[in-house]
Amino acid sequence: MTLNESTIFIDNLRLHAFHGVMEQEQRVGADFALSICVHFSIKTAMDSDDVADTLSYAELCQVVSEQMAQQSQLLEHVAGRICRAVFDRFPQATAIDLRLTKLNPPMGADCDGAGVELHVTND
Repeated sequence: MTLNESTIFIDNLRLHAFHGVMEQEQRVGADFALSICVHFSIKTAMDSDDVADTLSYAELCQVVSEQMAQQSQLLEHVAGRICRAVFDRFPQATAIDLRLTKLNPPMGADCDGAGVELHVTND
């Protein structure tokens, strides 16, 4: 069997954080949803059944949570910081797809959310 591509992902992680340009957003915070897909070969883990041979969802969640806890004005900044931290922690990762959504953003529009989406490689 040939493994062509594989990913580890967390879908729709819900977090409360203090990102935003407006003072109230920085003080009160907002709810966010984050989905991250890390391109990573799971070939060894498919055979070994050993968590040491894969990228741990729990560790990935910890890296994301640590970065979300650091206040930023722009979601672009937070998303970039998360990607750099994931590549630092998991150098064997080859690419990341990340979607960060601020739920119910204070912009006077009736929408589920607004945010950023990144597709980056580990160059």
